Amino acid sequence: MGYCLCTAKGAAETLKFNMALILLPVCRNTITWLRSTWLGSVVSFNDNINFHKLIAAGIVVAIILHGGVHLACDFPRIVKADHYIFQQTIAMDFHGKQPSYIDILLTTEVISGISMVFLMTVAFSLATSICRRNLLTLPWPLHRLTGYNAFWYSHHLFVIVYILLIIHSIFLFLAHDWIQKSTWMYLAVPVILYGGERTLRALRASRYRVKGTTYPGKVLALHMTKPRGFHYKSGMYIYIQCPEISPFEWHPFSLTSAPGDEYLSVHIRNLGDWTQDIGSLFQKALNVAGEDGACDSSRDVATLPRFSKIYIDGPYGSAAQDHSKYDVMLLIGLGIGATPFISILKDIVNDEKTRCSHIDDEEAGKTRRPSRAYFYWVTREQGSFEWFKSIVNEVAELDKKSVIEMHNYLSSVYEEGDARSAFISMVQALHHAKRGLDIVSGTPVRTHFARPNWSKVFSRLAAIHDGARIGVFYCGSNRLGKELDMLSKKFTRKSSTRFIFHKEHY
Repeated sequence: MGYCLCTAKGAAETLKFNMALILLPVCRNTITWLRSTWLGSVVSFNDNINFHKLIAAGIVVAIILHGGVHLACDFPRIVKADHYIFQQTIAMDFHGKQPSYIDILLTTEVISGISMVFLMTVAFSLATSICRRNLLTLPWPLHRLTGYNAFWYSHHLFVIVYILLIIHSIFLFLAHDWIQKSTWMYLAVPVILYGGERTLRALRASRYRVKGTTYPGKVLALHMTKPRGFHYKSGMYIYIQCPEISPFEWHPFSLTSAPGDEYLSVHIRNLGDWTQDIGSLFQKALNVAGEDGACDSSRDVATLPRFSKIYIDGPYGSAAQDHSKYDVMLLIGLGIGATPFISILKDIVNDEKTRCSHIDDEEAGKTRRPSRAYFYWVTREQGSFEWFKSIVNEVAELDKKSVIEMHNYLSSVYEEGDARSAFISMVQALHHAKRGLDIVSGTPVRTHFARPNWSKVFSRLAAIHDGARIGVFYCGSNRLGKELDMLSKKFTRKSSTRFIFHKEHY
């Protein structure tokens, strides 16, 4: 059968390896644990999702090569082979009868292979950005085929795919010895590890009573009592399941509470089908609570009488938790992307407060703390500043040593110096000088207009912290992420300051 069989079998070996490897980047508990070991400083676990996508691309290439060579080369050669040579070589694999092309396609091996390709095509298509982020608008009833829900459910087709892969390997052509059927050897450890992870997550997930409040911009804040023994670092995230929406779906959200707080909190913005559903449920409960007098007009955190419990699982590690490795940090959040950094800012302030009041100097010296933190929050809507107003006020009040420097940017207003924003800039400056509060955000942090000049921001930090290592942490769109990554590399080359870029991936 010449080079055709060798090519197909070679592609099959890479396919089996990648099918085993693709499970490892999504073993979240293992990844979180590995972050705390020496491997955390060698391997970039922050890119585990990108690595998962890269392996998926390798699987696509291997499938095309393996399946294409079989269909276009191997099978036609079997069908057209000399009958005498066929009987002397591979007839036993086909029960002594030379098959037609249709006969081969109807074998267990080919049917299982085609079924796997179909299921993986569905899962891969619905995992693309255009489908997952609901950028593709389909008519009813096909609209349900896009969005995060479709991505999440279709990805669980992998259970059927792995079962078919085992069946596919059992009925291999031209392989009779169990050692030649090596698929189980590749899959055994990763499947057991992943299965153990899913079992652990199912057993560990707990249901908690929550409180909620809504903010402008369709943002829902959830607060719950911190479970006993729940230890985490600022910048980590948890998974949330709402049984009233779906008993199967889990969605990740950054913790906005600090490790020292007695509660857990997350902020959820309506950006998809599931977040829209949970926002609607809580809004109805808040309305009922308001009618019953359980919720005041200020919409402070109120107990929800009809919908008050959710499941949580975690915590899990993320790029933001690496902030403790740096003495100087640059934290950049776009819109709701500020959430992981709110936890970090609160942690710094809480740590400083505890250090001053309870911890002696010897113990304080053992804990590494940043000497400087710069926080840039860019948003399009003025109402967004309400999301973390109380936290920003607390940080501004308790940060006595000025460790944290905060900057708010309202990108929907023309930049400062522009004649079209001159009046609001003048009123803003007078109000801040007189009362110490920014008229736009309602906090002591002065709001700038338009978008930051990131090149100037990096240049300024390089001049202030000459020779330092600055951790750049970003949560937001990929477009700005690429620009910030490029600037980090550029100013690392141009100056003696090293900028190390980290981006959040979920």
